[in-house]
Amino acid sequence: MTDTRWAWAEIDLSAIAANVRTLKALTPRSTQFMAVVKADGYGHGAVQVARAALAAGADRLGVATVDEALGLRGAGIDAPIQVLSEPPATSIELLLEHSVTPTVTSREFALALGRSAVARGERAEYHLKIDTGMNRIGVRAEEAGEFAARLADVHGLALEGTFTHFATADVPGDWDFDRQLERFAAAIEEMRTEGVSPGIVHSANSPATILHPESHFDMVRCGIAIYGLHPAPSTRDVVDLKPAMSVKARVLLVKRISMGEGVSYGLTYRAAAPTTIATVPLGYADGVHRVLSNEMSVLLGGERVAQVGRICMDQLMIEVPRTVDVRAGDEVVLVGAQGNQRIVLDDLAEKAGTINYEMACAFGRRLPRAYS
Repeated sequence: MTDTRWAWAEIDLSAIAANVRTLKALTPRSTQFMAVVKADGYGHGAVQVARAALAAGADRLGVATVDEALGLRGAGIDAPIQVLSEPPATSIELLLEHSVTPTVTSREFALALGRSAVARGERAEYHLKIDTGMNRIGVRAEEAGEFAARLADVHGLALEGTFTHFATADVPGDWDFDRQLERFAAAIEEMRTEGVSPGIVHSANSPATILHPESHFDMVRCGIAIYGLHPAPSTRDVVDLKPAMSVKARVLLVKRISMGEGVSYGLTYRAAAPTTIATVPLGYADGVHRVLSNEMSVLLGGERVAQVGRICMDQLMIEVPRTVDVRAGDEVVLVGAQGNQRIVLDDLAEKAGTINYEMACAFGRRLPRAYS
């Protein structure tokens, strides 16, 4: 908790470290480990998570944008960092200046990268992204060998790695996953036939790291799992992960309302009998999705209690049962444990009709973080 606000997130960095070690233990000793810390470390704080992951044995970091990479460099982190999609060509000078490795998916970007590197008297390392069936970004698998061979002749470039991304790695026995893996293996072999070394070969995201050892190759890339969140129900019985985030607040105001009185915008909740309502200083601007209004629970006094009324930008309200004696300043838990009860991000995600990834990222920078 901070001195300025009665709402905060607690991040257990020892859980991050434990999850990295657990995931690394699933891979051969020679396999590198990339900790993906994009989206401000999935809402956990990119700099702090990066340091904890590297200390636990991660070799590299993955981000989504150049600005995310520069934020890590500005914090003094000197580990290899890869931007996992091709950035704008206008960012090339920053990439080279700060030793950030880009992903290449187009010849135009590659040529611009090579020219800038030559002008600086350098060779720019890059990773080639191959689209094996997700149809999002990347060079088509059947064209990857020829594409890589052409780039091999471009001055100033050095192919450090080659990778793909799976669409269905979380589905055991899935045919599309098998087809993507086969396409990737064939593309890598075609590159070698063309006389191009693919460098560090990587394909495994969190679910593939856990469920598909045949996809580990030279490096795995783990995002959601390092935060202690399972990418799918299929991984829960395979590996034990420790959730790193808790979200807490303190009761701001307690009041009694009469039978029939409503609460919050639209008065979507009305009291069936005289009841106690407590206001909590957390809202959708902090990441508590408005769609959860009248659907979610929180922990108060060691009990699950119902959230009532529409969730506001800055506050939400809860109905306090007679069994709980509540006062302003009492702790409320949205995510985490209190007494013998626990609420996990998956609970909120299920009620919101989304995934734990989105729920974690939603608890953004406005919410102060306390690290332990």
